[in-house]
Amino acid sequence: MTTTKNSIGDLIREWRTRRRMSQLDLAMEAEISQRHLSFMESGRSAPSRDMVLHLAEQLEIPLRQRNQMLLAAGYAPSFSEKPLDHPSLAPAMEAVRMVLKGHEPYPAIAVDRHWNLIEGNAALGPMLAGVDAALLEPPVNVLRLSLHPKGVAPRIVNLHEWRSHLLERLKHQNDTAGDPVLKALEQELLTYPDGPRTGRPMQADPLAIAHPLRLRVGDDVLSFISTITVFGTPLDVTLSEIAIESFFPADEETAARLRCLTVQ
Repeated sequence: MTTTKNSIGDLIREWRTRRRMSQLDLAMEAEISQRHLSFMESGRSAPSRDMVLHLAEQLEIPLRQRNQMLLAAGYAPSFSEKPLDHPSLAPAMEAVRMVLKGHEPYPAIAVDRHWNLIEGNAALGPMLAGVDAALLEPPVNVLRLSLHPKGVAPRIVNLHEWRSHLLERLKHQNDTAGDPVLKALEQELLTYPDGPRTGRPMQADPLAIAHPLRLRVGDDVLSFISTITVFGTPLDVTLSEIAIESFFPADEETAARLRCLTVQ
């Protein structure tokens, strides 16, 4: 989505369409008239800075794209974007490291908006045994690392189901963010080999609480469920795009094996 070349009216309409909202839907959510919204989308009326931010809030647009909307409307960006090593982000990055360290002996990673690895904890090492060194050259994209035939994929027992899960999650993120880099990543991942079906895709045991990742490590098959954590109420673009994915043992055998791996 080449947002920087679009007018503010084009962007409002594009994001409204992306969110599958009619003009009436958005007007009601924003508590403005449909006529006013129509005039803004057509360019007959120029929205104020506050109105741009108000509409972006109703449309749940990411902070990076809110800045692009403000620029398209002729206003300065509202949200800062600092590098990860900026002093003002030091407390947040320390919090990330505390979460990663505290999750050991179970693996956890922090990633940016493109799923590039920021940091991982010590428990991640055994999971990467046998991975092609080229895939570990920075920036390490964790989705590519997971599904590439020279990456972790050959050791994922339920590759078909896990691949379907990752691709569906990436597609949803694309629908939400409209990021061309993510779209290109999605197209790349679709070219990687699929695994054999171990059952109907994503049709898990009705008693299960989440779809697991089943990974062969040595002679063992470890089973994981995962959670994703983001910062609450961020005002910096970089901070808003950091996500921590934490993997938890799905059974006691996995928990015991991970404790042994950490001791080793």
